[in-house]
Amino acid sequence: MEKRFYDKELGVVTIRVSARARHMTVKMNNDGCIVVTMPVNVSEREVFDLIEQSRDKLLAFMKEHQEKHPLLSDTTALKTNSFTLHIFRAERKDFHMYMEGKILHIACPQDTDFEHKRVQKLLRELLDKALLHEGGRVLPRRLMVLASQHHFFYAKVRVSNSKSRWGSCNFRRNISLSSSLMLLPDHLIDYVLLHELCHTIEMNHSERFWELMNRVTENKAFALRKELRGYRML
Repeated sequence: MEKRFYDKELGVVTIRVSARARHMTVKMNNDGCIVVTMPVNVSEREVFDLIEQSRDKLLAFMKEHQEKHPLLSDTTALKTNSFTLHIFRAERKDFHMYMEGKILHIACPQDTDFEHKRVQKLLRELLDKALLHEGGRVLPRRLMVLASQHHFFYAKVRVSNSKSRWGSCNFRRNISLSSSLMLLPDHLIDYVLLHELCHTIEMNHSERFWELMNRVTENKAFALRKELRGYRML
């Protein structure tokens, strides 16, 4: 059973009653919404008390979530490696995405509420689709150029919408790349690609690995790693 109520600071809070729950828990889900799970024998008064006790922590979580997942709207200015995002309102009943040159247009109905979670989910799905398409077009080709330039060998390359890491390489020399790389400048894309190519020789982050990374980045490996930490996936 679920109940929902609106809090002026926390937004919509969902209360779930679970026969399996032994104690109350309050957390934020991946969409940035507060969810409270409570056992059947707990009163709603106790739930509200728990929310009040956790309010400062929840507000901090919300702020962190908003920084990681900025609002997409008709005022968003986002430039990726291969296109500029243009979100706008139009006289239409549905959402429509199309590429025109190096501009990705997303047309939205005039009455679109950009703060609505369903709208944000849809816009992110459209953006992810575009990033995956462009990443699949750009990243494997660039990986091949760098591998040839520095005499690396890899077996396969796969581009996905992974949000957990920029890239990875397994013991079979199969390289996986996140389409979020398209949000980075050229030199940081190259850094990540070279990082995974170096893993085709050194599978860990040993001293030999970083020596190899420095050779292929003109001794800039640690500076580039530090710079990359300033970027986040959408």
